[in-house]
Amino acid sequence: MANSPDRPRVALIAGPTASGKSALAVAIARGHDGVVVNADSAQVYRDLRVLSARPAPEEEAQAPHRLFGHVDGADSYSAAAWAKDATVAIDAAHAAGKLPVLVGGTGLYLRTLIDGIAPVPDIDPAIRTEVRALPLEQAAAMLHRLDPAAAARLNPADTTRVTRALEVVRSTGRTLADWQRDRSGGIGDRIALSAMVLLPDRDWLTERCDRRLAEMFDGGAVEEVAALLARDDIAPDAPVRRAIGVGEIAAWQEGATTRAEALATARFATRQYAKRQYTWFRNQPPAGWLRTSETETCALSTIFDTLLRQ
Repeated sequence: MANSPDRPRVALIAGPTASGKSALAVAIARGHDGVVVNADSAQVYRDLRVLSARPAPEEEAQAPHRLFGHVDGADSYSAAAWAKDATVAIDAAHAAGKLPVLVGGTGLYLRTLIDGIAPVPDIDPAIRTEVRALPLEQAAAMLHRLDPAAAARLNPADTTRVTRALEVVRSTGRTLADWQRDRSGGIGDRIALSAMVLLPDRDWLTERCDRRLAEMFDGGAVEEVAALLARDDIAPDAPVRRAIGVGEIAAWQEGATTRAEALATARFATRQYAKRQYTWFRNQPPAGWLRTSETETCALSTIFDTLLRQ
């Protein structure tokens, strides 16, 4: 996407979890009369302020924040729904003369917003039910037969993506990658994007992930999970229930594990998630997105100020 001075500016801060995105987004919004727009799939849920590491109320008070905690855990939500909501938030910010500052680590959200969405037809309900009832090993084997490219590309333990790829090819007769070549509806061709990807030292990132999880366990996550699981209107396989920390804390509270075991398991899951995000943001975004290992918010703000003037 080529930037143009005639297009409205959008700032973007991306990167793995715990890389310092939120603090930088607030700093940029404060310095440029901006609005922070969430692009993290867990932080959309109002049920998970603590476990999703949503900005604290005192952080949100420093600049307008949009699309944080605006979805109830019982509601269905998707990348397409988020992209529609984000487009509205971005256009509203521009109409008010403010700079939209996208911030998040969900690559699918960002890709859908910028590049558009594949026009995949609705999946046949019978096929969806059948696919989702399959054990993961059988689903992965079937995907290997019907869409070997997707099977080779996806982690066989990634239930969500394996299931999605399989139900699409079975329902439509076309692979998901084939549908994605026909993307439409993105805003990339009508904005000037200033994008920065935070890729800090991995040891630094791991230490931050570990420390933050311990703080979550002591800072309200247990009560948050208890309230979530007490709701009988949220399906067992709902995305909000699959968030890192929910199952681990639930097992601890039920007496199946100890606090130390739950924390260790959640830490491992977070490290693996951060590793996947790190790899995606290092390799997948356009070359024009600035990658940096800098971790100081002040220094990052200075660098970003230069991006905004380009």
